Amino acid sequence: MEETVMGVRAVGPVPAPDPERDWDDLVRIWEETDAPEGCKVEIIEEIVTVAPPPSKDHSTTASLLQRPLYSVIPEDWGIYQTLGVQLPDRGGLYIPDLVVMPRAVLSGPGNRVPAAEARLVVEITSSANANHDRVSKVNGYAKAGVELFLLLDPWHSGRPTATLYGEPEDGTYRVLETVEYGGKISLPEPFGLDLDTGVFPVS
Repeated sequence: MEETVMGVRAVGPVPAPDPERDWDDLVRIWEETDAPEGCKVEIIEEIVTVAPPPSKDHSTTASLLQRPLYSVIPEDWGIYQTLGVQLPDRGGLYIPDLVVMPRAVLSGPGNRVPAAEARLVVEITSSANANHDRVSKVNGYAKAGVELFLLLDPWHSGRPTATLYGEPEDGTYRVLETVEYGGKISLPEPFGLDLDTGVFPVS
């Protein structure tokens, strides 16, 4: 069965009487989902979703963000755009627009890593997935214990914003800073970086 969720094509949820087996089933569906090239296939709240390829502005934003991040991260860390991060306790397997983590975490076979290993995740909203990023993923990353989550939201009510979440505790983030595009947002240590959001394109 297929349904449309917030403009994203979705494959129906799997019942959950046996959490471990159900998670394996969800991952199998995720792995076997045949999506057009460039589409993002994720598990969000136990639903396998397929989002369309990102826009040019979306890709430009990710590229502009990578450059300053590479200037401050340790030599043995990497920045990844197509890496699956799994949150089985939240019924989720996300592919952040950017994720920063030690390269050692990626050793061994497979195509996904525990979300808790991320030092920073970045999501850039699009018209198809904005509510997933603003609600489901904020909750999911917080409950997984991801240290920092940067949400870039060019679709925010005509007033593009950047919000930095951090200090996850009891499955909830604290909002560390929010600025409208054009302002600077500060990533704390180990990054120690002031990001100029004025360089990001507005959709």
